[in-house]
Amino acid sequence: MIIIHATMTVKEDKQEKFMQEVQQLIEDTKKEAGNITYQLLKNISETNVYTMVEVWKDMEAVALHNTSEHFVSFTQKAPNFLAAPLQVDLYDGKKVQ
Repeated sequence: MIIIHATMTVKEDKQEKFMQEVQQLIEDTKKEAGNITYQLLKNISETNVYTMVEVWKDMEAVALHNTSEHFVSFTQKAPNFLAAPLQVDLYDGKKVQ
């Protein structure tokens, strides 16, 4: 299992557009065979910061997602509403003893 935290800082005046685009991304991604969870969380202390918490079956599922039409479309539009580069952290979903 692969866990991804993708943190996005959104421009103040682009919040509404971001939410429209990201909702479609979420809806389409949840239909992918290798997706376990795909959930957007809003940072409490930083009002323009969101984190997509993703759980995938394996790296193959992640690779398929990264080349999917809906993901590519979202990433092409992202510079219009992101105020900073996307920060992505990957985790191995195996429990650490």
